[in-house]
Amino acid sequence: MTLPTLNESTAAAIALGPPGQRCPVVIEDQARIPGWVNDLESFRRWALSDEYPDHGLFAYFHGDIWVDMSMEELLTHSRVKAAFTGTLVILSQQTKTGSFVPDRMRWSNVEAGLSTEPDGLFYTWAALQSGRLRFVPGTQGGIIELEGTPDMVLEIVSASSVTKDTVRLCDLYWRAGVSEYWLVDARAEVTRFEILRHTPAGYLAVEPQDNWLASAVFGRAFQLTQEVDPLGHPLYVLDMRQSQPAL
Repeated sequence: MTLPTLNESTAAAIALGPPGQRCPVVIEDQARIPGWVNDLESFRRWALSDEYPDHGLFAYFHGDIWVDMSMEELLTHSRVKAAFTGTLVILSQQTKTGSFVPDRMRWSNVEAGLSTEPDGLFYTWAALQSGRLRFVPGTQGGIIELEGTPDMVLEIVSASSVTKDTVRLCDLYWRAGVSEYWLVDARAEVTRFEILRHTPAGYLAVEPQDNWLASAVFGRAFQLTQEVDPLGHPLYVLDMRQSQPAL
């Protein structure tokens, strides 16, 4: 029997697939990305369909599909996220200027070629009223996606997301027009917390004042402190105060 050459096999495989589609991608027998997912529009349709996996994080970054199947770490990720979520939800309720949205809400921005689920985001009511951000309803009711530009996005760095959070998203969130990108890394002995402010040339880190970082979005200054629980594990507290007037 004569076996086909590599070129013949490749040609046959290409001929069997629909034009413009790649092969489906199977990830660790846990998730499958269909071959028809090949741009932002098709990725968003897949993310809202019954074919979308129940486990894992999937994002579209300007032509690339990013996948993270790892479990979330408790001490350097979940607890940090809880500190920010608790403080910012309460602050949003007090100021009544907008809403803080915890993680696992899909957010897409067509101009930046972006669709992801950040660790948190905040939008003002003005963003919705102006059309800068809009709700995307699901086929069975409810709001299942945000499209446009929120005012602030939060990401907490994990071992599997260093380049994504510190390089790729710095560019894409800036292109999406997000006013403030909050970036936190609690994996080292000293926790790093930055507020990156949108400028015409890119994001610029806010200079700390006595270890406090001023947020123009919230009109407050913030400080992330670390405590210890009764078992010696780290706990995090996001403190806030009124921003000091510029000198």
